[in-house]
Amino acid sequence: MGLRLLCVVAHPDDECFAFGGALALAAARGVETSVICLTDGQAATHRGSATSGKELGAMRRAEFVASCKVLGVAHYELLDYQDAQLEFANLSEVAGKLVARIRSFRPQVVITFGSDGGLNTHPDHTVVSAATTAAFHWAASAKRYLEHGELYQPQRLYHLSTSYFLPDRPSPIPAPWTVTLDISSVFERKQEAFRAHASQAPLMERTKPIFEKYGNEEYYTLLASPVPQPARQSTDLFEGVAEI
Repeated sequence: MGLRLLCVVAHPDDECFAFGGALALAAARGVETSVICLTDGQAATHRGSATSGKELGAMRRAEFVASCKVLGVAHYELLDYQDAQLEFANLSEVAGKLVARIRSFRPQVVITFGSDGGLNTHPDHTVVSAATTAAFHWAASAKRYLEHGELYQPQRLYHLSTSYFLPDRPSPIPAPWTVTLDISSVFERKQEAFRAHASQAPLMERTKPIFEKYGNEEYYTLLASPVPQPARQSTDLFEGVAEI
């Protein structure tokens, strides 16, 4: 069936700002990729030409699709949770929806935010991390969500990590990384995907110097695998993964 990668994020632009290199590299090597985004980003500080939350949500949905296409993402889905309110969502419900999608798509590798909330320590990112981590484990459990399809166990769960912090922001407490991805070959594609989020142009401009300095690498921490193993450094999210 080939290799498959699932990425779970909270907001439109997370897929490129945080995970764009991993997604573009995977697509370039023929990996089938999927991105699930939980909210439409209506609470964003930068609102483009939108005059209402509903209008901004529609705008950001379209930007999300455009970005995913630039990154070569084969499947993309934006759910209907409320931006900036994920901490109040029912975790079991969110995880159940992700379990259903894991069992359907059957990815070998799952990537998401770390529990630190990412570079901006956003609570939505922390909730996405918790729900995705639970879903990774529960997708194979005969005690969980039997109504959501045949049991399936992905082979790798990675959390996003970082080697730097954003200025004028509270510093996250990231897990030490185990994977360093050289994304220099797809760096421009990641930038192009971010440019698809026109409503967030001020954010792109503010972070441009940071990407110029640190943008050629992405860092991930191997959080879980069905086979017990010591932590070790790698340069490939799919190292040791079987094509099943």
